[in-house]
Amino acid sequence: MDMMANLPVAVIGAGPVGLAAAAHLVERGIRPLILERGESVGAALLEWGHVRVFSPWEYNIDAAARALLDRSGWTAPDSQGLPTGGEIVRDYLAPLAALPAIAANLKLGAEVTAITRQGHDKAANDGRKDAPFVIPYRDAGGEHRVLARAVIDASGTWWRPNPIGVDGLPVPGEGAASARIAYGIPDVVGKAREDYAGKRVLVIGGGHSAINVALALMELQDAAPGTEIFWALRHASVDRLLGGGLNDQLPERGALGLAARQAMTDGRLNMLAPFAVNRIETQGEGLAVDASLAGKPFSLAVDRIVVTTGFRPDLSFLGEIRIALDPVVEAPPALAPLIDPNFHSCGTVPAHGIAELAHPEPGFTIVGSKSYGRAPTFLMATGYEQVRSVVADIAGDHVAAREVRLVLPETGVCSAVGIVTVSASAGCCGGPAPADVDACCVEDAHAKAKGASGCGCATTPASTEAQETMAASIDA
Repeated sequence: MDMMANLPVAVIGAGPVGLAAAAHLVERGIRPLILERGESVGAALLEWGHVRVFSPWEYNIDAAARALLDRSGWTAPDSQGLPTGGEIVRDYLAPLAALPAIAANLKLGAEVTAITRQGHDKAANDGRKDAPFVIPYRDAGGEHRVLARAVIDASGTWWRPNPIGVDGLPVPGEGAASARIAYGIPDVVGKAREDYAGKRVLVIGGGHSAINVALALMELQDAAPGTEIFWALRHASVDRLLGGGLNDQLPERGALGLAARQAMTDGRLNMLAPFAVNRIETQGEGLAVDASLAGKPFSLAVDRIVVTTGFRPDLSFLGEIRIALDPVVEAPPALAPLIDPNFHSCGTVPAHGIAELAHPEPGFTIVGSKSYGRAPTFLMATGYEQVRSVVADIAGDHVAAREVRLVLPETGVCSAVGIVTVSASAGCCGGPAPADVDACCVEDAHAKAKGASGCGCATTPASTEAQETMAASIDA
């Protein structure tokens, strides 16, 4: 056990949440070992570095990380400023990674290939919890193995975008057309401009990433009028896509939806909904898309496709440890009901930590956007609360680990389907209900006022801690 106590805690991923975990470990006197597959910290953020986020700096900087940076003489950005992904890396993550306590324990270009317990495969029980974790990784120097007392997987989901098919699989021809298909948020007015200017572009997806791409293409259209934009949604309703508008407590997020709504009104976007691609064929310099639109056959000729249908977790290197995941969302079972889009798409979830993130493998947790599995919404500050709780638990401070220390703004929009067992504190459907109404949230109050039994947002009473705190989430 003494040997275990002297081992580092491995953190997989050096994005905002991974480096926040490292900062919390340093603050508690525990040595981190950060393994990042990219050649720089925040590698995934740099992939969308041109995009301005809609949460201000005050929500994007972890408290422990700020404390370390403040002691180094760092100059903090304006708390109300809205940074781009690149600015988050330049002005926050890079200075944090350069601090001696972080830099000495950071390995870049290190891709983790597996995790196991020393001397134990997945089926072995005896002495398992006392055995250190073994983490094989490869870098430019070859293959290596390191030992750790605990593992925090903050590797994210960016490198595994969802394919085009509505069945979760690539559609026929998708791979062959990959040179003309972009996943995520390409810089259509910057470095990728020549690929899109004057072209017919199909954007597939119904989240904030899709809005960003569509609005950027409209900006490009102003300079290159020949640019045509087709925006395909998999569902018929745009209400969730457009968001809460002026009711959103993050104004920039609300503005995205308002701008998209105006573009639709002006006829600058060719909306296709509900839309499903069946096949893609490469024809010369273009693509022929065979699809269905509102259940009827539909074909479309385009030059480029941008796929913004979300991401999924990479579980390939977790085969030798014991993890528990919801079969639908692929999030920890206690977290999944709070974020499953089949039941609700409210922009808020209760703050959560080690209690919701624990796995059957003691000492192993998944945090950050990867902890949400295939669910489409996540906010950096949610990840910061996760790692604060997880690191407190590793340090033996179980009281702090189960505290709730996160309050985030409402989205102003919600939809709920069926009955979901979530904390009534979540304010998950439009915010808290009026104090004099017996309801769990605004939408519940409206439903009861119309004679219904409720909206189904909550069925269980909230804990006192949960009643005081809520967490908002955004499209990742």
